Amino acid sequence: MHIAVAGNIGSGKTTLTGMLAKHYGWEPMYESVENNPYLASFYEDMQRWSFNLQVYFLNNRFRQVIEIRKKNKTIIQDRTIYEDAYIFAPNLHDMQLMASRDFQNYASLFELMTQFLQPPDLLIYLKADTSTLVSQIQKRGRDCENTIRLDYLQNLNERYNKWIDGYTLGKLLIIDVNTIKFGERLEDFGTVIEKIDAELFGLFDQK
Repeated sequence: MHIAVAGNIGSGKTTLTGMLAKHYGWEPMYESVENNPYLASFYEDMQRWSFNLQVYFLNNRFRQVIEIRKKNKTIIQDRTIYEDAYIFAPNLHDMQLMASRDFQNYASLFELMTQFLQPPDLLIYLKADTSTLVSQIQKRGRDCENTIRLDYLQNLNERYNKWIDGYTLGKLLIIDVNTIKFGERLEDFGTVIEKIDAELFGLFDQK
C-alpha cells in the first residue's frame, strides 16, 4: 500500500510519518529538506527562487512515486506531489512570487507527470490553525524557516482546506492537530492509530 501524510509547514508530517512507520513496520519516505539546495535561498528571496524550489520538489516527489510503485511493500510518504502542484506553486503565483511563464511551465510539467501517477491508498491530512503551525515551527527551530511570512502560511492553509474539501482520489483521513497532539501524548497517538485501522482494515465505524 501507499500511505501519504499531507499538511502545511509545521503540521507534524515528518513526526507522524516516523511514528506510523515504527508502529506498523512500514517503510518511511521523507521529504527532502536537509539536503535541499534551494530551501534556505527560497525563504530569503522567494521571488528569485520559487520556480527552482518547486521544480526540485516536483522532480523529487515524482521519483518517489515511481519508486513506491516498484516496491512490493507498504510505504508511508511525507507529503505528496499533489500538494506541490495544487497548493504551493499556485500560491506562489498568486502572491506574485512566481512569474506566470514559470508557473505555466511548471503546470505543464505536472500535467505530463499525472499520466504516470497513482494516488495514495490512504491520504492522512494534518489540519492545523496558523497559530498551531507557527508554534510548532518555532519549536523545531530550523534556521531556514525563521523568515517564513505569516501571510504565506495563512494562504497555504486556505488552499490546503479547499483542496481537502474537494479531494476524491481515494480514502481520506483528517487529523485535527490543534487538539490531537500525537507527538506529545501517547493516548492521542492511539486515537490516530484507531482511525487509521478503521480506514484501512475496517475495524471500527469511522465518520
